[in-house]
Amino acid sequence: MVKVNGEMFDAAGKSVKELIENKGYSLSRIAVELNGEILLKSEYDTTVLADGDSVEVVSFVGGG
Repeated sequence: MVKVNGEMFDAAGKSVKELIENKGYSLSRIAVELNGEILLKSEYDTTVLADGDSVEVVSFVGGG
């Protein structure tokens, strides 16, 4: 199980990109933190989630 924004999901073995796409986020408008470290967008494809990982996804919103 992987904790994503405080909720547990069965995402172990999936790439960060797969997780993001499955949750409906726009890749161009987010930042991802994995186990307390900011993950580069270029690493989303190759970073595979493991049991016990913690992911925070932050969406950027424009406006004024």
